Amino acid sequence: MLATKSNSYTFQKDGIWYFSRRVPADLRRHYRTGRIAYSLRTKSVRDARVRAMNDAAKLDRHWHILRISSDDLPGKHLLADAVQESPAVTSIDDHSFKAAVAVYLRLKGNDRPATFAAAVRRSCGYLIDCCGMKDLHDYVRSDATKFRDYLFAKGLNGASVARIFGTVRAVINLALSEFGLAIVNPFSNVYFDHSVGVKKRHPVKPQDIKKVQAECCKADDEKRWLIAMIADTGMRLAEGAGLLRSDFIEQDGILCVNIRPHPWRSLKTASSERVIPLVGSAKWAAERILAQPDSSQFAFPNYNDGQRTNANSASAALNKWLKTKIGQGYTIHSFRHSMRDRLRAVECPSDVIDQIGGWLTQGVGASYGEGYSVGVLQKWMHYL
Repeated sequence: MLATKSNSYTFQKDGIWYFSRRVPADLRRHYRTGRIAYSLRTKSVRDARVRAMNDAAKLDRHWHILRISSDDLPGKHLLADAVQESPAVTSIDDHSFKAAVAVYLRLKGNDRPATFAAAVRRSCGYLIDCCGMKDLHDYVRSDATKFRDYLFAKGLNGASVARIFGTVRAVINLALSEFGLAIVNPFSNVYFDHSVGVKKRHPVKPQDIKKVQAECCKADDEKRWLIAMIADTGMRLAEGAGLLRSDFIEQDGILCVNIRPHPWRSLKTASSERVIPLVGSAKWAAERILAQPDSSQFAFPNYNDGQRTNANSASAALNKWLKTKIGQGYTIHSFRHSMRDRLRAVECPSDVIDQIGGWLTQGVGASYGEGYSVGVLQKWMHYL
């Protein structure tokens, strides 16, 4: 009996490699069979793994969209046509929450991935399930506090509640402005404990960073290059996973990585766009990536299908490996926390730290000038 290799979704038959993956139980109704299997049309182990991981990433993306578009999405039946509604369809006298969502998606949803609209509908659907569909002027403060308690009762943590409240608040604020309504948004300034249910991320210890870097050099493959890149830059996982080979540039004679938005991977904030000089394991990883055959524009092709960077897939795989090396309690994002601590330890100025990590620097003066040169950034990073 043929067995699927769970780590790469492949099996071999008569020298040819095949893709095989089980359809999740909650999505089985969308398929005629419980398993997806087909020929990858190659006898090369390496080519088979690359193709299989790319196809697996596409499936993950498709399944994610199926799940968030499912019939049990909260309030979905009341918002399903909100994306299609145009200004002509929505009455100028319609100040309902549904109309607010339609306006928000029309103005904010251009050139955004399908997951953006789905996330907005999900957050707003929670409010409809809790407080009902109302006109904007009918929502009151007690609805906001009831909504807060409802979300926590569902078992959501403080970060998730903050994200949902932020979406609902933004939808209503934009609608109030567009509709010309002089109403105080009742969902603004609602108190709740952001730390509820949120697990504190611990920075990786210096000795463990060196251990992980040594293991990355030993394995010398795409996953480990990504970990090594993050370990000595402190970049976010999605920032690294979505890089192009051409994002590795030379500036002032220094090898750097240019973190910029791409259609398949946006950046979290405007300050996230930056150029980081590469040192240590990050420089090694960049050199290994650039030394590979130029068969893909992506630095990490296994996590990109040309439409979207599958950061969730990368996170699951890399965190699983990381735990086998330095134990529980750490994730890939822990390296970002470590970078700030490591730079503090060498007495690096806080605004230099912010520029390296893409953190927003507070103060009026921070918005003036072009920031530090890569030479100055490299000087501090060499102390790590």
